[in-house]
Amino acid sequence: MLTVTPIPAFNDNYIWALHDACDAVLVDPGDAAPCLEFLETRGLTLTAILVTHHHGDHVGGICELASRYRPRIYGPSRESVPCITDRVSGGDTVAMDGIGLQFSVIDTPGHTLGHVAYYGSGRLFCGDTLFACGCGRLFEGTPAMMAASLDKLAQLPDDTQVFCAHEYTLSNIRFAKSVDGGNPALLEREKRDQELRRNGRPTLPSTLALEKATNPFLRCGEPGLIRAAEARLKRSPHDAVEVFAVLRRAKDAF
Repeated sequence: MLTVTPIPAFNDNYIWALHDACDAVLVDPGDAAPCLEFLETRGLTLTAILVTHHHGDHVGGICELASRYRPRIYGPSRESVPCITDRVSGGDTVAMDGIGLQFSVIDTPGHTLGHVAYYGSGRLFCGDTLFACGCGRLFEGTPAMMAASLDKLAQLPDDTQVFCAHEYTLSNIRFAKSVDGGNPALLEREKRDQELRRNGRPTLPSTLALEKATNPFLRCGEPGLIRAAEARLKRSPHDAVEVFAVLRRAKDAF
């Protein structure tokens, strides 16, 4: 039976391990040490690595892991990823024969220009594009790019499990309340996720249905979020992309 386990790294990263009793696939292993401990403790063989983008906290452990296990390493074709073996882009398919999974690659530029996500068997590994109740900063892309990337992800089935790369949920909820505070689903989510964190448990995975109900960056066409943008612009926003841009700037300064 396949299990997905978060491996904590740095201050708030999750390296996702997909594994059965023998083989494992890692997503965005920015630090080799906790990955090696995880694999060795469980007697697992690392067969593949999935990489969403080039930032150091997502790729820093790849080469050390590669030297130990010689896995296939899949990463975005438009970015420089160390020790990569297979370059992928939107529309490609990645077959994980060892654990019996297949992933579709989705181009999700915005956080970085070449960012990709992996979707398969009801699971979305989205790196720093979509966060629980938030989205990534625009380090390289434009608001239009990120809004389009989030729209792509929003088209996936509502029961899709969302595995993002950071434990940012409670801080994201605090911002979401500042622009969508009357949303009962958001307030209910805050209670549940606060309880999870009090008990030392991750708030992830989320679901796409929950994100659509509570994540302001997936709700830019909702009247309340449009009003929040209007209050900051002192005029009506031109479209949903401008609402997104205003909210993202507000989150950067929050």
